[in-house]
Amino acid sequence: MFIRALSLRDFRSWEHAELELSPGRTVFLGSNGNGKTNLLEAIGYLATLGSHRVAADAPLIRLGTERARIGATVVNAGRELRIDLELNQGAANRAQINRSPVRRPREILGVLQTVLFAPEDLALVRGDPGERRRFMDELCTARLPRLAAVRADYDRVLRQRSALLKTAGRQGRSRGSGAELTTLDVWDGHLASHASVLLAERLRLVHDLYPYLAQSYTSIAPESRPAAIGYRSATLPTEFLDPGRAPLPGDSEALEAIMLQELAAARPKELERGVCLVGPHRDDLDLMLGTAPAKGFASHGESWSFALALRLGAFELLRATAAEPVLLLDDVFAELDRRRRTALAAVAAGAEQVLITAAVPEDVPAELAAVALHVETSGGSDGRISRIVAPAAEALGRPPGEGAGVGDDIENSPDSASATN
Repeated sequence: MFIRALSLRDFRSWEHAELELSPGRTVFLGSNGNGKTNLLEAIGYLATLGSHRVAADAPLIRLGTERARIGATVVNAGRELRIDLELNQGAANRAQINRSPVRRPREILGVLQTVLFAPEDLALVRGDPGERRRFMDELCTARLPRLAAVRADYDRVLRQRSALLKTAGRQGRSRGSGAELTTLDVWDGHLASHASVLLAERLRLVHDLYPYLAQSYTSIAPESRPAAIGYRSATLPTEFLDPGRAPLPGDSEALEAIMLQELAAARPKELERGVCLVGPHRDDLDLMLGTAPAKGFASHGESWSFALALRLGAFELLRATAAEPVLLLDDVFAELDRRRRTALAAVAAGAEQVLITAAVPEDVPAELAAVALHVETSGGSDGRISRIVAPAAEALGRPPGEGAGVGDDIENSPDSASATN
């Protein structure tokens, strides 16, 4: 899988851009604040319908405009698909596949798959459980795009059930009325149904990702303690939490029954506190180094290694079970020591398409033999406009006298890269 063309309109600092891309390694070079990361953020948004930097869409729309547009032509096994997404201020987002509108933006999920590694990924190890839940759910959805609808339904039911619990709590009830309890029974059923599907896919992911994570971590930090992952839940029996347990066909039904039982047991406390205390929204991904949790016990270098191993493990898992994803590396080589740079470069060198951001050419390992596109901005601090500037491209990491590679002589190539503003 690779992106053949990318277009932006009023996305972050990009007023207008049209880029033609090729398989191989492409580096967007430029000083901090020039808009390099915005390009990868736009691509990642097309793949996941979320930003790795902000939770809301409003910051993604260029200041002074009402909407932003992102589009990409994706080639997968020789077949081209065009996906377009429009982000709107104060209105629903809209999407198209091959220029035809779809009912919901989530219908484009699965057309483009990416794995992005960024400095923010340190929060996977050191941050709150929400960071790790998001990692699991985005990777689950990449493997099973229809899970996006399950996640949306679960979130909707959770909000409605939580509102009912809060109403009861504000009224100072330790026990709900008969009508309220009947209503809660209905919401319990909906919550358990959606939660069971989400839980089953998370458990399947942990089982499948475990060996790739362990292998990636060993290659990055062979002198460190072995890395492992597990699923943490106060709801599920211990046997479900073993990452070595292979998923079974009847897991969803068993998990739904467990959820219903736990919801019933927790109801008095939930009514007292006015919050939903049971469900996958309270679970976590355990990250272990040896017998100790990585969070709080890992050194800075070990934390970086674990974050990188999670992303590389995800990349290898998707490559082994589905179309190879596009690898996005956002200004990470400068953060890594020589060993970690070498491990990441080895994976990148074998990937079909890698898009990289870097401040200076020296940050990119020479063995990647990447093509560089230079990014600059113009305008004031409140109205910066990013653009690709001449020279349009140059080869990085290739010894003098060696033959030209993909993207060389870009001005005369049919696969040239360009951007306008």
